[in-house]
Amino acid sequence: MNICIFPGTFNPIHLAHINMANIALEKFGFDKIIFIPAYIPPHKQIDNNLAKHRFNMVNLVCDKNPKFELSDIEYKSESKSYTIITVKKIRELYNINEKLNMIIGTDAFSKIKSWYKTDELKELVHFIVFPRGNDTIDSKRFSEYSYELINTEKIDISSTELREQHKGKTSNEVKEYIIKNGLYN
Repeated sequence: MNICIFPGTFNPIHLAHINMANIALEKFGFDKIIFIPAYIPPHKQIDNNLAKHRFNMVNLVCDKNPKFELSDIEYKSESKSYTIITVKKIRELYNINEKLNMIIGTDAFSKIKSWYKTDELKELVHFIVFPRGNDTIDSKRFSEYSYELINTEKIDISSTELREQHKGKTSNEVKEYIIKNGLYN
């Protein structure tokens, strides 16, 4: 099975996330994109009480596309979500021996060298990197990583802005969920 993982905070999941997954499906012909909401992201300060809501919002999006799947690997750990641990679990679960494909934005990829066990991670993952904000990738600096920079318009929706607006550039189901649960007030 040809899969791609998409780990993230998804606070909340928005149209840029959905667009990146759809572009990856079309470009690479993946059988599925596995969304993996972090329980506690190691590089971000976040309200841990929102983990259940972030998980539920991603589930609403995954329910709309048969090629999207929600994984609870990080959610059920109830601890910091380190990508290397998740990658190893997914590789074992799906019996994957080659590099695992992973969607990531340039904002996160530009900091990949600070990630937990990045030397091990780079041996197990092929990164599918989408442009975000003003971040660029210096090919010399990341030459030891297997990655492909996707040539597309910058997909730049800020989760911070979205939370502050309580609506906006996300699916109708997610907007309704945010309002119904009084999130991001």
